[in-house]
Amino acid sequence: MRCLLNIWGVMLFLRVSWVVGQSGIILALVTVLLGNVVTTITTLSMSAVATNGRIQAGGVYYMISRSLGPEFGGSIGLMFTLANSIASATYIIGFCDSLKDLLKYYADGAQIVDGAVNDTRIVGTVTLIAVLALAIVGMDWVTRVQMALLFLLIGSQIDFVVGAFMGPLTEESEAQGFLGFNADVMSENVGPAYRDNDGSSQNFFSVFGVFFTAVTGIVAGANLSGDLKDPADAIPKGTLLAILTTCLTYLIYPIMIGASVLRDASGNLTLYQEYKDLPYWENPAFTNCSTTGYVDELGNPVCEFGLQNSFQVMELMSAWGPLIYAGCFAATLSSAIASLVGAPRVLQALAKDKLYPGIFLFSKGTGANNDPVRGYILVFIISFICIMIGDLNVVSTLLSNFFLASYSLINFSCFHASLIKSPGWRPSFKYYNLWISLLGGILCLIVMFLIDWVTALITFIITIALYLFVSYRNPNVNWGSSTQAQTYVSALKTTLDLNTVEEHVKNYRPQLLVLSGFAGARPPLLDFAHCITKNISLLACGHVIQGHQTQRVRNSLSRQAYSWLNKHHIRAFYSLVEGSTLEDGARNLFQLVGLGKLKPNTVVLGYKANWRKCDPVELTAYFNTLHEALDMYFGVIILRVPQGLDYSQIIEDEDSPVTMNGNETNITQTPEDKPGQSTTNQLTQDGTDSEASTPPGSPQAERAGAVVETNAADSKKRRTSLANLFRGPGGAELSKEVLNNITMFKRKQKKGTIDVWWLYDDGGLTLLVPYILSTRSQWSGCKLRVFALANRKDELDMEQRSMANLLAKFRIDYSDVIVIPDVAKKAAESSRMEFDQMVEDFKEKSKDDVDKPENALTISEAEFLGQREKTNRHIRLRELLLENSRDSSLVVMTLPMPRKASVSAPLYMAWLETLTRDMPPFILIRGNQTSVLTFYS
Repeated sequence: MRCLLNIWGVMLFLRVSWVVGQSGIILALVTVLLGNVVTTITTLSMSAVATNGRIQAGGVYYMISRSLGPEFGGSIGLMFTLANSIASATYIIGFCDSLKDLLKYYADGAQIVDGAVNDTRIVGTVTLIAVLALAIVGMDWVTRVQMALLFLLIGSQIDFVVGAFMGPLTEESEAQGFLGFNADVMSENVGPAYRDNDGSSQNFFSVFGVFFTAVTGIVAGANLSGDLKDPADAIPKGTLLAILTTCLTYLIYPIMIGASVLRDASGNLTLYQEYKDLPYWENPAFTNCSTTGYVDELGNPVCEFGLQNSFQVMELMSAWGPLIYAGCFAATLSSAIASLVGAPRVLQALAKDKLYPGIFLFSKGTGANNDPVRGYILVFIISFICIMIGDLNVVSTLLSNFFLASYSLINFSCFHASLIKSPGWRPSFKYYNLWISLLGGILCLIVMFLIDWVTALITFIITIALYLFVSYRNPNVNWGSSTQAQTYVSALKTTLDLNTVEEHVKNYRPQLLVLSGFAGARPPLLDFAHCITKNISLLACGHVIQGHQTQRVRNSLSRQAYSWLNKHHIRAFYSLVEGSTLEDGARNLFQLVGLGKLKPNTVVLGYKANWRKCDPVELTAYFNTLHEALDMYFGVIILRVPQGLDYSQIIEDEDSPVTMNGNETNITQTPEDKPGQSTTNQLTQDGTDSEASTPPGSPQAERAGAVVETNAADSKKRRTSLANLFRGPGGAELSKEVLNNITMFKRKQKKGTIDVWWLYDDGGLTLLVPYILSTRSQWSGCKLRVFALANRKDELDMEQRSMANLLAKFRIDYSDVIVIPDVAKKAAESSRMEFDQMVEDFKEKSKDDVDKPENALTISEAEFLGQREKTNRHIRLRELLLENSRDSSLVVMTLPMPRKASVSAPLYMAWLETLTRDMPPFILIRGNQTSVLTFYS
């Protein structure tokens, strides 16, 4: 019913005759068919979307937002609300204009004030108040009134048809061009006769643009989806039947009008009677318009009546003219009611989803039907302002474009959902086709530009602006839209395509697996890794849990980790594995993380600063993890910072909300579920078991499928600065020093140097990583200094030139190249004594200690003597580091190779401790001998 009322609008009574006069009967029928093709395709698409699950309140907005996502839905929803609010005013103004015409012809030109805009304002305001009162009373009364208006519309059309067959009853009607069914008249009106109208030239497309607004009421029923008992059944049937019925009338009426009424008639009764016996094409009453006194914009005389000149042709042809006016009143008022009732419901659905700030107050409804009274008042205010303007011709085409934009997206929703073949796309309505839906969407866009290309561009700009605004706000919603499904399809296709791409050194990227533990435990480590990948390379966080955990706990940890990563704007994956030790868990990560060629090639981990005090099993696991990584051809990066990496004891536990089994609940951790009791130490910096000391907090409740409602407004404000990204236990503010340490790799670094000690050829990773860091904004003020080794002093100049030439070929920007000649020189006695004191507790005390398993982590005398030269080399390197790089911003050095058969874990860790202790942030890097730099373009 509501679709019938909107499609049988004021255009039926005032513009169909004009379309026939301009385009002729044939092209008028083409215009009607083309318009209905667009609306029929759109209805088929809408029916498919509407029957793919339960449709709630919100109509077009609900369907588009759930199909294409909040960005498209939010932009169309707001535009649709505004368009319907203004449209309500335009319909009421149309009612006022028809009323003024009725008074002019049937009440001797009666008027209230001036018979012009002030009368429109008075009558329009009264009418708007009446429509508002009707809407507030409730949908039952709206339905009753609209039913009465529908009968009035049908009655007025019957009056027109009867009058057409009766023919002209007076000579005055004949003088005005109504001659009754006449083959000659029909023959003359078959072809087009385009003329200028209101100062603009007309053609098929401009006339089509005017007519198309008559058939844009197909979503009137869908907009009230929340009030329908079964929207999935009612929307397709009701809308398609309405289109079929109205299409038949719009096809029949142009033929009747074109066969009965002339294009031009002066209305001069005396002149017509004088030449009545002549054929109409010779009668001056139809051929000479100079007697009317009417002229066009150029001063040429025009006739007052006829298809080209009068909008009251249907009233002229009717059996009783006032009933046509009543039908016109019914058309305008029913459309006004539909707009004023539909717009607040779309706004209410939009407000519930919180896509725009400040509109949530319109989500509250009243009464059994949840009527949006606040929305009614807002739409009333907008419509009232428009009625006070009194003339809305300027925005009429913009409204049509708003509606067409929504229709285009409905078609695209159906096309997109069908194209990606998501298993969840199972509409019960089967009479649709993805390519026909695409055609319908394109036709809607074409019609937008045919109506007016300027307003079409304005519509595009508004839609894009609203889309970008919603996208920027990034609402936390999960509606299962086809765009989400498209993300999966695109990612899958690209990942599979990547398998066919041959690797090349020019395209090498460090793809990092960070052994971070839980994401929030070691922020500096993740920030450092993120500086390297910066969203253009793979970054994965690895977390090893010791012992078996329930899937519920695993899901909770994963949810919390991704929540932390999103909050800190780090684009990364999170992988959780179980293992008896770090070594076992890391081995699983090395084997499983990644997909196809989208997998890590470099492992990043923190330096184990408590290696002298920790359990020997932990130290062995850490040492063996390095071996596992290198044995599996991973590059290795070890980061050490003076203040440590593990802040799990200092930062509050950031719980992420979850939903368990569809119910809002918190996980109650039983003893066997508590991961903190069985989590292995991975990369501890401060001597504590960071994982065991920071069990994941219990997840909290989250509203599924809608915007997350947290404590709210404050949480987003807290994220606006680095100072509020981290809080101590209980939300306490951290000291400036601690905060600076945590965010050291987020902040802009002071001007300084990045010292690169390239000791061995590892494929170039030791050079590439610091170069990448130097290109990041945080490190843009730091210059690269490259240190290399020379075998003899007399080779210094040659080695320096060779290294400079090599860096130039690699296109590595550097500020200085320094060649160290005496690295093999014997280290100072004090340095050697310091090293001996460091490893004293690990030296075997007697030969009997070697066979004791609890003392397996010892440095034998043979090993100590056999590695004497390497030990001296590392001690000497420390002296050179203190001499050259003590004040640098970052030190990067090639990682010594941990040869498992020849060096023990304590001795190897002593070497690393010697190199990195009391130094600026220090990175030890070892490539996998794969070249990552090339000379060639």
